[in-house]
Amino acid sequence: MIHIRKSADRGHAAHGWLDSRFTFSFAEYYDPQHVQFRTLRVMNDDRIAAGAGFPTHPHRDMEIVTYVLDGALAHKDSMGNGSVIRPGDVQYMSAGTGVAHNEFNASDTEPVHLYQIWMLPDKKSYSPIYGQKHFSEAEKRGKLRLVVSPDGRDGSVKIRQDNELYATVLGAGETVAHELKPERYAYVQVARGSVKLNNKELETGDGAAISGEKSLELTGVTDAEVLLFDLA
Repeated sequence: MIHIRKSADRGHAAHGWLDSRFTFSFAEYYDPQHVQFRTLRVMNDDRIAAGAGFPTHPHRDMEIVTYVLDGALAHKDSMGNGSVIRPGDVQYMSAGTGVAHNEFNASDTEPVHLYQIWMLPDKKSYSPIYGQKHFSEAEKRGKLRLVVSPDGRDGSVKIRQDNELYATVLGAGETVAHELKPERYAYVQVARGSVKLNNKELETGDGAAISGEKSLELTGVTDAEVLLFDLA
């Protein structure tokens, strides 16, 4: 079964400096039909204006992954980490027993566009940790590149949950396939462009919650960038 969540049906918050689309219930947006999918709890499509950002705030017991599409995001946290996240980078923060951080657009002139993703950990009260890796466009072009996994294989970012995240960049007519093991689920999010997912067309911002399928096939309709979650 493939349940499509159209981009326009997502939650929306516009704060001037921040424009966010919410796949799942978040902050003031609540939809009892879209609270989470499996352990995938938050998927926010954020656009942050130049020079703006989120002041220091806390998190606890959450696996947080940030995927930047355009621009650059500056990060600082209470663990002493400071970095700038750019397209191709995957940043990971396991909040565990508690961490505080801030995130600001690193540019005074250009916006930053990113996905922030939260997943529930496999248990609570871990010690907080941080990680960041870069995956070139060539690694994702016409193939599913594993960027997040529970075991860190193939150079992926290691997280504390039995979930995998793949990223792909497809041109028109390019196809990638993914096999789902029994009792596994998937979520597909189109970051930009348009694709066909098992012959169902998805456009920018569309997502699809998948259960009971043995295999997935993604084909570019236009140039596209897509995130694919393989979930316990």
